[in-house]
Amino acid sequence: MLIGEYRHNLDDKKRISVPANFRKELGKKVIISRGFDKCLFVHPLSEWQRFTEELEKMPVGRIDSRDLARFIFAGAAPTEIDSLGRILIPDFLKNFAELKTKVVVVGVSRRLELWDETKWEENTQRIEGQADLLAEKMGELGMF
Repeated sequence: MLIGEYRHNLDDKKRISVPANFRKELGKKVIISRGFDKCLFVHPLSEWQRFTEELEKMPVGRIDSRDLARFIFAGAAPTEIDSLGRILIPDFLKNFAELKTKVVVVGVSRRLELWDETKWEENTQRIEGQADLLAEKMGELGMF
């Protein structure tokens, strides 16, 4: 399981270090894609397969299904974790997520998210401000 929050710098060649404790679970090859809320997703290949199988189940007759598939698939790229534990962020994804120098690498169960540090801090404050509401929704779903 991928959990935790780590801060790293994006180097001049647009590479980010993947925290060592995530590398084994991710494997050597990963898929990096546009995520939601202006972050990037990093999937191990097995999780990417599962994720895309779910996307393919969406009804192609619905415009929102087609748009989501386009958003995810057109905005994805395979990459490898190099011998120093870094991944290269393609320009179009770096621009999408508005990544600057400081990047937060977040473990979110089966994927990583890459966030511009300022956006991550803003998003975290927003979520923390809604913690009670989120807990109520989880209760409605029978999660506790």
